Amino acid sequence: MRKQFLNLIQAVCGVAVLALGGCVKDTATRTYSYTIHEPVYKTTAEVRANIKSNTPVPLQAPGKLYIRGNYIFLNEIDKGIHIIDNGDPAKPVNVAFIDIPGNLDLAVKDNLLYADLYTDLVTIDISNPLSAKVVKVTDNVFPDRVYSNGFQQDPTRIIARWIQRDTTVTHKIDFNNRGRRDSQTSLLMTFSSLDASGLKAGSSSAPIGISGSMARFTIVNDRLYTVGERELTVFNISAPAPFQVSKKTVGQSIETIFPFKNKLFIGSATGMFIYDISNSSNPSLQGQFAHVRSCDPVIADDVNAYVTLRTGNRCRGTINVLEVLDITTLSSPRMVQSYPMTNPQGLSKDGTTLFLCDGKAGLKIYNASAPNNLILLKTLTGIETYDVIAYNDVALVVAKDGLYQYDYSNLENIRLLSKMGLVK
Repeated sequence: MRKQFLNLIQAVCGVAVLALGGCVKDTATRTYSYTIHEPVYKTTAEVRANIKSNTPVPLQAPGKLYIRGNYIFLNEIDKGIHIIDNGDPAKPVNVAFIDIPGNLDLAVKDNLLYADLYTDLVTIDISNPLSAKVVKVTDNVFPDRVYSNGFQQDPTRIIARWIQRDTTVTHKIDFNNRGRRDSQTSLLMTFSSLDASGLKAGSSSAPIGISGSMARFTIVNDRLYTVGERELTVFNISAPAPFQVSKKTVGQSIETIFPFKNKLFIGSATGMFIYDISNSSNPSLQGQFAHVRSCDPVIADDVNAYVTLRTGNRCRGTINVLEVLDITTLSSPRMVQSYPMTNPQGLSKDGTTLFLCDGKAGLKIYNASAPNNLILLKTLTGIETYDVIAYNDVALVVAKDGLYQYDYSNLENIRLLSKMGLVK
């Protein structure tokens, strides 16, 4: 009886194994949904011919900004530069757009605007902002610049814009060789890797404009200084056609540059560098201050440097703080005080008033009379801030949803003058 029972169990198990084996397939398919950014190319000649004052376009992804006289020059990430007439900060007017594919940075001196076009440096005559025109294109001076999503540079064509579309792809899974991908399902996917980065117009007669703290271009006298991933490059701009005079390695993950008198303060993911530019064509390292890995915009005055450190996917940082450094001895900056923040980014200082963009926490305004004891005067909430220029009682703020201007002539009653919103 026991033997018959065991035979029955063996038979059932055998049938079950055969049935199970018959149900298992060697392959299967899986469908994924993606967002694809497809490049739209134009010839180099077509792109350069269109670098001029074109019809104004709405703000969509504002980045770096520069102010000069009555005008704001605001970067539209990877696309070009908005020209905004700021004759009345309460009623700014978007008057023109200069199409510059791949543009991220800019600087202005006199009637010339300098901007990057991927690897090239473009010099533009803005003596009439409504009729801007190219003066010179200096080729391949930023050789390390690549398309933000990894596409290779083409010497005959330039990616002028991107078309975004949703798609699906079916992937074949081979259960007999799960480590091998079906070559027919391979698809190149591209994604942007960019972060999302004040003037009472006519009040400044200085020939050189004012940049935000997130800038990677700056001008001192007749030199244009730019920073790349590792290097500091110097261009002579005494004539309309700029030319490179020097380049030197600074460090790694260089992010921002800020001029003060005859010094350059360079922010990187690992520290701040101070360069002396008494010899304008050959900057020399004068001091540095190391910090934990983090994004690092910096501004400075005669006594202190103000550095914001933040977390984020690109920054890979671990802290969100404002650090105040004593730079009276430039060769050895030292920490004065550290202040916890939410996600600090750009900053600006007017006299003893410090303005700090703290990401989603808004714009914070401090009394900085005593840098070791900053006093928070006010927080403007409801905006996600990126960069700020504070000058002559007007704070110009680049935010996630547009361009704001605030009157801070009365610090007890800071009021919104205008907002230029985004159009998606």
